[in-house]
Amino acid sequence: MHFALVCPPFKSHIAVFEAIGEELGRRGHRISFLVHKGAEQYVSAGFDVQPVEGTDERRLNAVITRASRPSGFLGILKTVHDTAVLTDAICRNAPAHIKALGVDAILGDQMEPAAGLVARHLGLPLILIACALPVERDVGIPLPFLPWPYDPSEEGIRRNRGGERIARLLLTEQRRMIRRWARGFGLQEPLEDLQTCLSRLATIAQTTVAFDFPRQNSDRNLHMVGPLRRESGGGEIPFAVDPDRPFIFMSLGTLQGHRYRLFRAAAMACRELDVQLLVAHCGGLTKKQEAALGATWVTDFAPQRAVLARADLCITHGGLNTVMDALEFGTPLLALPIAFDQPGVSARILHHGLGLRLSSRFLTAGKMKNAISTLLSDTGYAERARQVGTSIAVAGGLAKAVTIIEAAAGHGPGSAS
Repeated sequence: MHFALVCPPFKSHIAVFEAIGEELGRRGHRISFLVHKGAEQYVSAGFDVQPVEGTDERRLNAVITRASRPSGFLGILKTVHDTAVLTDAICRNAPAHIKALGVDAILGDQMEPAAGLVARHLGLPLILIACALPVERDVGIPLPFLPWPYDPSEEGIRRNRGGERIARLLLTEQRRMIRRWARGFGLQEPLEDLQTCLSRLATIAQTTVAFDFPRQNSDRNLHMVGPLRRESGGGEIPFAVDPDRPFIFMSLGTLQGHRYRLFRAAAMACRELDVQLLVAHCGGLTKKQEAALGATWVTDFAPQRAVLARADLCITHGGLNTVMDALEFGTPLLALPIAFDQPGVSARILHHGLGLRLSSRFLTAGKMKNAISTLLSDTGYAERARQVGTSIAVAGGLAKAVTIIEAAAGHGPGSAS
């Protein structure tokens, strides 16, 4: 089969689709990446890439910069506007490319409604990937971008519905874009928001049932298979870690690695606690900031899985990839959520007793010191992290995901109609 891979122009999302694409290729399928024009540079060599018109490198850089620096109500509206622009570009220009390529099925990112719109327009099977927390609705579960705890009571359900009403208002521009393209494509079914653009065949999620909140609604099309990543030996840790002192790893991901203030608070706390701290800023800090930070080691990138296998604690923004990596090795977490689904990820960390959460906005070295002390001294956090990590080991990962994709697209045992 020939799969078109449609995902947003963010490196962490593209990396997930690359892993899936490689596995599909190993099984004999043809892969074509459809990315916004200007983002083709982020796709690894060896993949067939079809740039989709409507953007350019300058505009995409502006979108990514705004996404890395969300700021209040206006920041949310700007992000919604940016995503609507990206959706419009795919809907306007991708169908012609997909027809010319002879694509048999579309594999899309759950956060990009254009994948659902275009697939329905062209009559192609649609399978979605939830790189972040899955957005499938459940009455007892808050929306992914909210930090609220799990509460299936009547009061909790009313709160969740209130959050959905607010989200509906904030996403007005996105909903208008979806409705406009549904009419333009002549679709008969009512498509008016992200939920209605989801796949009826399968959604593959990078989380596991053990990490998610308990779901009351049974959705057989939602498959939680754990992290979707390339096979890797993990690499060696290029630092002389003292085995007799606690070792902490801190990363805020590729979009938030510029947040010097947060790294600085952690470095000050770790020095006072005589704890080793490795900071990986993913290219977000200058050389001057690196030198002034005061952590034990500072680097742009580190072999994350190898480091987390050794670390006693992971300090993170709450990105799902980093959290899943940490839990796989039973490493407890200190979450500093900033944007997107990070508040929801941190709420699940608290729900399962896998770590603690601090406000990134009001963070101080003192608060950081107290949280680190608690997490290092209470072995229960690590024990619970190991238990959830076991669920990742048996969830199936990349191999199971691709088997589900093949079946849903109509290729292989158990094919969907």
